[in-house]
Amino acid sequence: MEPRCFVLVLALAAALSVAVAYDPLDPNGNITIKWDIMSWTPDGYVAVVTINNFQMYRQIMAPGWTVGWTWAKREVIWSMVGAQATEQGDCSRFKANIPHCCKRTPTVVDLLPGVPYNQQIANCCRGGVISAYGQDPASAVAAFQVSVGQAGTTNRTVKVPKNFTLLGPGPGYTCGPGKIVPSTVFLTPDRRRKTQALMTWNVTCTYSQHLASKYPSCCVSFSSFYNDTIVPCAKCACGCEHKTCVQGDSKRLAVTGKHEHAHAAAARGHRDKEAPLLQCTTHMCPVRVHWHVKLNYKEYWRAKIAITNFNYHMNYTQWTLVAQHPNLDNITEVFSFDYKPVVAYGSINDTAMFYGLKYFNDHLMQAGPYGNVQSEVLMRKDASTFTFRQGWAFPRKVYFNGDECQMPPPDEYPYLPNSALPAAAASSSLGAAVAAVVVLLVMIVA
Repeated sequence: MEPRCFVLVLALAAALSVAVAYDPLDPNGNITIKWDIMSWTPDGYVAVVTINNFQMYRQIMAPGWTVGWTWAKREVIWSMVGAQATEQGDCSRFKANIPHCCKRTPTVVDLLPGVPYNQQIANCCRGGVISAYGQDPASAVAAFQVSVGQAGTTNRTVKVPKNFTLLGPGPGYTCGPGKIVPSTVFLTPDRRRKTQALMTWNVTCTYSQHLASKYPSCCVSFSSFYNDTIVPCAKCACGCEHKTCVQGDSKRLAVTGKHEHAHAAAARGHRDKEAPLLQCTTHMCPVRVHWHVKLNYKEYWRAKIAITNFNYHMNYTQWTLVAQHPNLDNITEVFSFDYKPVVAYGSINDTAMFYGLKYFNDHLMQAGPYGNVQSEVLMRKDASTFTFRQGWAFPRKVYFNGDECQMPPPDEYPYLPNSALPAAAASSSLGAAVAAVVVLLVMIVA
């Protein structure tokens, strides 16, 4: 194959991978929306809708998820428990009982915490926030109950809705059609009897960062103990077009920063996602991840990870950080963060997910003196392959909250100086040897 044709094939493969929202570090990650019809009504059915987040490291943050669809016929929503439709629509054809929603394309959101108990069901009412499956499987699910009218009362007359959409909370998700699957089986609380749904269909939604945003939402910078060079995030790594930024000491922050954010958000309603107000930087990214190669021991080496928030209008709760590095299969200890390996392909264990300790640093505050979290990772060296040369000590990929961060160009990585040992990087024992030689020379000269 000619080189030019080979390049075209690679470009086509990359384009197709974006189109199908394929994530090489989480190839099976998706959000599945399951409809279980639990009972029939005089003109329709009652269904429990469950949203399962099977993505290892991408959660749904506040203001939460939004689910929409198009009815196949003239269905209406009589009532809902655990969620609500954002609009009622035109219900003028109903004289007595007024449905909860008459729109042919309803949009549904989660209820806020603290609603009355008679409006709740299990796994509802968290403001639309859903944890990543790899971080907190028990909280990676949401649910609501819906009573549908004018829909048919048998498996043959009920029609699956069409054109499902999911916002989480912004764009990026693409949902497939609803597919009828074998009915879900349930166990009673005493686990001695099985029941099953009358009818079940699934909808699978996948995420594409390319659809979510034109630019990345984070960037990565590097530094090391063996090189004075600090490799910053690339200029305009997250795009510099039409972005509002302020200096860290600007008087505008007193108005548009903390105080305005709280009052304006309450006035506009919790569903509106406020435009980011970034601290002025050369990279113009809301989040920067800095990887510093800190120390080198005889059998171990230590890296420091620091995450900085430059957005004055965003706090990141239950944030996640994913790094791909060949030596992450030999993690000995992680300080100040929780850690889980991400094993996507059999025995290949080169990816790790880090996240904050509960009630300690799982909340990345908005830009300012408290807008950062940091930790250190201690890794055992592999004597047969370990080296600091050619940027080996730095990660290949970094994700923050499920979005891939913009990495520095490989030719700018901090490299070992020319005087470094040609094989493995010098260990801490080398410093002691050099000191001993210097003392010996001083004694000889004296």
